[in-house]
This record gives sequence, structure tokens and C-alpha cells, in this order.
Amino acid sequence: MSSTTTTHSTQQVDLRSDTVTQPTAAMRAAMVAAPVGDDVFGDDPSLNALQERIAAITGKEAALFMPSGTQSNLCGILAHCQRGDEYIVGQNAHTYRYEGGGAAVLGSVQPQPLVQDAQGRMLLADIAAAIKPDDPHFARTRLLCLENTWNGHALPDDYLRGATELARAHGLATHLDGARVFNAAVATAAPGQSALARVGEIAGHFDSLSVCFSKGLGAPVGSALCGSRELIARARRIRKMAGGGMRQAGFLAAAAQHALEHHVDRLAQDHALAQQLAGGLQGIAGLKVRSASTNIVFVDVADGRGPALLDWLQQRGVLATGLIGLRFVTHLDVDAAGVEYALDCMRQFFAHSPDRAAVPAASGTAVY
Repeated sequence: MSSTTTTHSTQQVDLRSDTVTQPTAAMRAAMVAAPVGDDVFGDDPSLNALQERIAAITGKEAALFMPSGTQSNLCGILAHCQRGDEYIVGQNAHTYRYEGGGAAVLGSVQPQPLVQDAQGRMLLADIAAAIKPDDPHFARTRLLCLENTWNGHALPDDYLRGATELARAHGLATHLDGARVFNAAVATAAPGQSALARVGEIAGHFDSLSVCFSKGLGAPVGSALCGSRELIARARRIRKMAGGGMRQAGFLAAAAQHALEHHVDRLAQDHALAQQLAGGLQGIAGLKVRSASTNIVFVDVADGRGPALLDWLQQRGVLATGLIGLRFVTHLDVDAAGVEYALDCMRQFFAHSPDRAAVPAASGTAVY
């Protein structure tokens, strides 16, 4: 566990996001040893191998490496849609709320956001009602976008199947923001089923999906868009326009390959740590825990004291985010001792802070 100097402790437990992970020594060694070429010319062997492998895992014909999940989702949406089209998406989905409005700004593709429930699901009836008739008064509904996991919740198969079958019945394509699809796979795999096989099952519901290597899998950079050869060819052109064509990107591909080989099954450890954290928080008066099945725990703090608690934790080397309630994310750079330390700090806050007077709300930071 990394260390830094704080007001009260030299220990740091960074629970802001699984994006803060550092490459392991073995991953760094794999990056150094990677054979590379120029990917814009298509001759980086490490990157080509990664794209072939993630396409095979997801059961798609092809895949395209991207610098970020935001770019991967953008290229996916724009490869499915044209100017004047629209995509149906959750009101709080990452592709709609946290990616800068890229599809609308850069592609003139209109989002049609719908209300989600606490597990991230849109009602199928709402999806059906949002699909526009073929009429010049309306944008053309072309695409349904879902997200898995959503706020730490792994969407069940029956919902994925029902939503995507509904979309296809109305002539819509389907895209999955699978930034944490490996977490979803580990959480929902049948006994004896490999997580990679489960990823393929989840991906099978969709025409395309974006998968991220730089969250729970611990790579420093990168996502991949997976889909048909035709869609990936369109996406490659869009990626070039968006500045995503890289040169010797095989160093990054090697990190992602290492993550696929060594960091998928260990996601279960992150999930167990999140449950450890949620269980410890349940016993603290003044907190309402909204736990999930994977590596993200949300906490509501009574009496408006969330900002004060965030400040207290930061002074003691425990980092979290506070946009929609306090959010804690476990990952490969957090261990059981770190979780217990974070719990101790929170217990101390409530023990030393009996005054429940409200304090101003925090401005918050984006959720990644």
C-alpha cells in the first residue's frame, strides 16, 4: 500500500475509484518487454494480439483499442448513429451524464435519457414508449445503450435479454458501456464457470460493447470497443478524427494483456473487501449504506455531515468521492488492513462529532 504524509497519519487508503490503481511490477515488466510497431499503420504486434484476444473473449468479430472508455463509447455510438439520430440511455448513465455530451457535441446524435431504478434499469415500457415513429418531426431512434455494472450493481441476464430483444424488435442496435463488465462477470458467473466465459455471455446480448482495462483490471491506460468488422472499421475512422490513433501503443496493450491473464479472477477479492467495508459501516449510527454486489459502496451521511466526514477522512489519508453520497471503491491497491483503517477513521469521526448540525453540501467531483 502506498504512503503519503497527512495531518494525522502516514497511511493512505485511496478509495476514490478503481482508476487510481498503479501497474504492478509484473505488469511494468511486461510493458518493457513488449514488441511494438506503428498502430496507425496497423503493424503493432502487441496491440493486434490484444484486439484479437478481447474480440474472442467478447464473441465479436473485431475490436479496437482506445485511450479511454469515454472515447470507446463515443466511437461506438457514432459508428451506430448518424447526424439526426438518437440513442436511448439511462438518466444517470455514464455515457449520458459523465462523458461531456460527446455524442451530441461531436456527432449531432441526440440522447433520449430515461429514468433508472436503484439498480440502473430502465423500465421496458419506458424504452418502448421512447422509440420514435418514422416521422420528420422526430429524431430517428437508432440505438439502446446500457451500462454494466451500474453504481456497482451487476445487471441480471433477464433484464439484459429483455431490453436488447425489445430494442431489436424495433430495429434498434444495442451498445453496452462495459467499463466494469469484468466485475459484473465475476459477480454473476455460475459455479465452475470462468469469468471470461461469463463476459462472453453478457456481451452476446449486444451488438457492441466497450470494455475498460484501466479500472479493476489495473492497467494504466486503455479500453476496447468490440463489435462487427463493419462497425469497427467505421469506429477506426472516427477514432482517428477524435485523435485516438496512437503509434507504439503496444506498451499499453501489453499491460492490458497482463491484466487479462492475471487480474480478472482476483476481482473477487475487491468484491469481498467492499462487503467487508459495507458490513463495518452498517454498525455506525448516522450512516445509511447502499451496498452493491461488486466493488463499489455508497453511503449517505445524516444531517448534512458528508462534507465534514470527507474532510476528516482526507486529513487521515482516506480518500473518497462525494457527489451522490459518499462513494468508496475497492481495487487491487487496497487490502483488508486498509479497509479496517478506513472504518476506524469513520468510527472516530462519529465518536468525536456528536453535534449533528448541518453543514454546507460539498460541490462534489465526477464519478468515474
